[in-house]
Amino acid sequence: MNLVFSTLLVALATSSILAAVSKEDWSQWRGPTLNGSSRARDLPALLDPSSLSWTAPLPGKAGSTPIVSGDRVFVTSPDDQKNLLLLCLDRKSGRELWRQTVGVGDKEVGRNNMCAPSPITDGHRVYTLFGTGDFAAFDLDGKPLWNRNLGKDFGSFAVMWIFGSSPLLHEGRLYLQVLQRDEMPPDYPRFDGKSKRDSFLLCLDAKSGKDLWRHIRKTDSTKESSESYATPIPFQGPNGLELIVVGGDYLSGHKFRDGSELWRARLYEKRDDWYRIVTSPVIAAGRILASGPKGQPVVAFRGGGKGDVTTSHRDWEFRDAPTDWSTPCVLNGALFVLDGQKRRITRINPETGAPVWSGKIPGASPIWGSLSGGEGKLYCHDENGTVYALSAGDKFEVLSSHFFAGEAPCKGSIALANGQILVRTAKALHAFGQVKLRAK
Repeated sequence: MNLVFSTLLVALATSSILAAVSKEDWSQWRGPTLNGSSRARDLPALLDPSSLSWTAPLPGKAGSTPIVSGDRVFVTSPDDQKNLLLLCLDRKSGRELWRQTVGVGDKEVGRNNMCAPSPITDGHRVYTLFGTGDFAAFDLDGKPLWNRNLGKDFGSFAVMWIFGSSPLLHEGRLYLQVLQRDEMPPDYPRFDGKSKRDSFLLCLDAKSGKDLWRHIRKTDSTKESSESYATPIPFQGPNGLELIVVGGDYLSGHKFRDGSELWRARLYEKRDDWYRIVTSPVIAAGRILASGPKGQPVVAFRGGGKGDVTTSHRDWEFRDAPTDWSTPCVLNGALFVLDGQKRRITRINPETGAPVWSGKIPGASPIWGSLSGGEGKLYCHDENGTVYALSAGDKFEVLSSHFFAGEAPCKGSIALANGQILVRTAKALHAFGQVKLRAK
């Protein structure tokens, strides 16, 4: 499949999302095109105090990514009373416009807490989910539209490091993957019963929040390997429109209308009880890409398969500097893979899997978020609080960096919208770049 045609397929699959939001908004956690790239213009290459347009203090730390609709920024956060909040800020000034308490009961396990999933918007409503199972919708002025608790409906999420999958919004429906453990050890602190848990895909009507379908997704994986922190994505291929899911050792394609499985592929040969998957799948050059954990490769599969396609549709794999937790970014037809532990970024030809260049980002602390890119630049920040602007061109180059002293630990990913980049630290949300006014 040629690059022009594959780009068209991705555009078709995301057109229903883009129709309601500006091309310069950041509407979901991996951006409006679901691959970490942005159509925003005038993004800053120089990150220093002179390019910092505003700073907004946040009630608490979290790994969720801010999203943008027009002149409004939405971000989730816990507070010191363990409330789970959705905040709306003015994009031009960082001023808080409103906040809503969606749930109560924040917990922190390792580097994660109940505010790991990112909110999502269609330009008319904003939707937010927390690790407690609290799921709610608001209009852009903060009026509650619906709320429910998925834990009460289906049992609390049985995920070791706290549930982190963000919803996918597509054509007026919300899609969620809950890939979790079925049986829990007795010392598991976040499990509220002894009954078994099913892993499942769930589709909700975005307007009402009501279930449209629920599909059980089976796996032969065990213990932590049954768990996934990834977000599903759409793929328009030879089988038509598919919902792509990764977790439980497998990549799989499902029908949008009912979640039934079309195909699946095992990502790696080695079996391990502790191979949880963090990275979401991405589409590049007409291929479906997924990343195995803990040194396992990034693998590309061709679409159009039925049943077990582990061998038949496996196209290429990349092993030199794979990613354990950072979802790859696709920008201007190129694939960028970040090994956040080694701080190494590699540009890859997505048609062949061949590396074009590789370079190490200076510094020592891990980079927990995923790359975001636009206008030939890539952005990320490390745990210690340094944010980087990198070149996405023909060679590796650090364009600039800025250190937020005393604001670690920093997690999550950077949002790009309307000439600004939005960087979350443990204490605040910072906006770099020129403030652009939106036409009414």
